[in-house]
Amino acid sequence: MIKLILTDMDGTLLDDKSRLPPDFDEIMSRLKQKGVKFAPASGRQYFSLLQSFPKYKDDFIFIAENGAIAFYKGEEIASFPMDKGETVEILNSVTSPSVYRVFCGKHNAYILKPQDTEIFKKEVQKYFSCYKAVDSFEEADDVPIKISFFDPEYKARERILPKVIHYEKDYEVINSSDAWVDITAKGVCKGNTLLKMQEIFNVEKEETAAFGDYMNDIEMLENSGYSYAVENAHENLKKAAKFIAPKNTDYGVTKTIRELLDEGFMG
Repeated sequence: MIKLILTDMDGTLLDDKSRLPPDFDEIMSRLKQKGVKFAPASGRQYFSLLQSFPKYKDDFIFIAENGAIAFYKGEEIASFPMDKGETVEILNSVTSPSVYRVFCGKHNAYILKPQDTEIFKKEVQKYFSCYKAVDSFEEADDVPIKISFFDPEYKARERILPKVIHYEKDYEVINSSDAWVDITAKGVCKGNTLLKMQEIFNVEKEETAAFGDYMNDIEMLENSGYSYAVENAHENLKKAAKFIAPKNTDYGVTKTIRELLDEGFMG
């Protein structure tokens, strides 16, 4: 029986206009009746996830920043911080004007004032509901948990990844979408945070279902007994998944959960 469900947000649970499925509340009510825990697992900031699910702030497990931090009932239950000096050094090492940078802290995200442009603010506000513009990253009075780089031309693999890939010896370097590259502490990923959640909530791999669309979801799928890539997912993720769910614009996550509920796989 499935006791825990995780899903990526953008490109997976949300449609192409960042909307939740129309039957989301109905499905969540049915999961709650069955005692099944639900966890958004995203590269987004925790506060951004809360903004998306205000009525579920005490029900969901929130796995944010690509697994770098997790919350339940408003309390931090896991986090994997980075060294602040090293974080600032990495951010300052990428100086191309076409690369936008974010210091992701536990309490806020921080961007540089010279990069506080309309195009970047629009993108930042989508993923980081709490952010500040600062003159330098040294000013950020926070505990870093992730570094993010944004490419406004959505060519992050070609334009950003080569600039930071040499850090992968000591950090996790994640091409999390066409527009973003993230760096977290070594070993941090959604999949390893899922292992921690399984331990905390006494759930086995075989009792876990997960949905994703991009390669930063692969470890999460590997650590789930029921692993689903949505139809619009990266081809390599689809190869790693046990099952294919309908695409995000067809609300494949809730369609699949509904089928699992109707077929008696929950509880």
